[in-house]
This record gives sequence, C-alpha cells and structure tokens, in this order.
Amino acid sequence: MELSKEKGNRKPSWDEYFMEIANTVSKRATCDRGKSGCVIVRDKQILVTGYVGAPRGLPHCDDVGHQLQKLVHEDGSVTTHCVRTVHAEQNAICQAAKLGISLNHSTLYCRMTPCRVCAMMIINCGIERVVCEKKYHAAQESEQMFQEAGIQLEYFSEEIVQYSQQ
Repeated sequence: MELSKEKGNRKPSWDEYFMEIANTVSKRATCDRGKSGCVIVRDKQILVTGYVGAPRGLPHCDDVGHQLQKLVHEDGSVTTHCVRTVHAEQNAICQAAKLGISLNHSTLYCRMTPCRVCAMMIINCGIERVVCEKKYHAAQESEQMFQEAGIQLEYFSEEIVQYSQQ
C-alpha cells in the first residue's frame, strides 16, 4: 500500500487521499450498522462513489428501522444482517453501470473487506485492486476469491470490524 513517508505537515499518499474520500462518502450512509463508503478510481481519477443505503425510492433504516435476517452458516454459527440496504461497493458498481463507466483496471477503496457478493461483483467488473481500511470479521471467503482471481487486496490496518448481532 502506498503510504506517504514525509513527516509533519505532509501531503497524503494517493491511497490515504482516496481512503479519506471513501470515509467522507460513508457519512451519507443510511444504516447505522454499516456506515460504509466506497470510491472507485483509475489513473488517480475518481470514477464513482457509493455508500450503504436502501435502493432508490425505498425507505431507509434511519427512517423506518433495520430489516434484520439471521443467517446460519455451515459451521453452525449464526450472524444477523440488515437486508434493507445495498452495500457501498454494490452502489458504486451500479452507479458506474448506470452512467456507462467501465471499471476495468481500477482500484476500489472501502472501509472493510467486501462481503462475498461484493467480492464476486468486484471480480466480474474488472477491478484489479481493493484497498480496505480494516478487515471484516467474515472476510476469509472474499480474501480467498480475490487471491484466486488475482485481485490485489491491501489493508491499512489488521484491525477486525465486528458487527453486533442485534
């Protein structure tokens, strides 16, 4: 990952710059369980952004509450997910499709490791590099898919984000 080496009043590296923008985008998120934002960039130019929120025209968690579903995993563990919202990565990819913007050979910046579905979308649209602020607690499958697909995955921190199960 590209981190600036200068001290003091330094200019951020490109990775730091785009991650700061992703964090700013996340302030628009409308589900307090996943305040996440995403920026997709090619050649140091922002192509699209996305944040966690309900599909266009549908009610947001912030307005009507969460739509929680429990998921039982193969190992017997149970996790709870809000299914009212579209993930930041999905919203950014949809925005690119709507505007006719190719994401081939681009870099995606996001708060945490993309989920399995987002990882599959990232692979299929030609994104070559994913930079995450932190790790998602259920990231192993996404990390494996990225490795198999040749997607470069980098983290600012090894800290793991864990959602509450309520």
